[in-house]
Amino acid sequence: MSNVKVSGSTGAPVPTSTPDAVDHIVAQWQREMPPLASENMILFGRLKRCTALLQARLEAVFAEHGLNTASFDVLATLRRAGKPYSLTPTALFESLMVTSGTMTNRLQRLEEKGLIRRLPNPEDARSQLVQLTPQGKALIEQAVVPHVENEGTVLDQLPPRTRQQLEDGLKTLMRVLEGLQPPE
Repeated sequence: MSNVKVSGSTGAPVPTSTPDAVDHIVAQWQREMPPLASENMILFGRLKRCTALLQARLEAVFAEHGLNTASFDVLATLRRAGKPYSLTPTALFESLMVTSGTMTNRLQRLEEKGLIRRLPNPEDARSQLVQLTPQGKALIEQAVVPHVENEGTVLDQLPPRTRQQLEDGLKTLMRVLEGLQPPE
């Protein structure tokens, strides 16, 4: 695959970096099915690959604290909610974008570990609140610092302009995706 591509707006050559795994996959599709709009795969492929690589880095830090991504997310969501560090299960699963069944399983595991407790909701007798225990609060406060440092280790390797472009571009993509109708 060539290390030079033609810019869409000016037609001028723009140097590109060394081909990566996604470039190779797209080149294979271009070779095997030339009419396929395989260039659409580039961004999705890189997003998926970056997600997998980042997830492995994040999970390593969470594991040092006896957590995984799912448990970290619940505890962090409760902690950032502020005192009294409690939310309804519905608010939790909407914030975390998971199903109610998935949330129920997560909450059961965290409750068994003594990291959360369920309390009657004084504003709605039909529902409960999920609240961090002192042990859960201490754990998430201990885990979030190395988590953010871990993120910084990755992001500090990016030039500030690149980081800003990624943040802006992904924010735009997120808005587009949130505005699309879900597939049936």
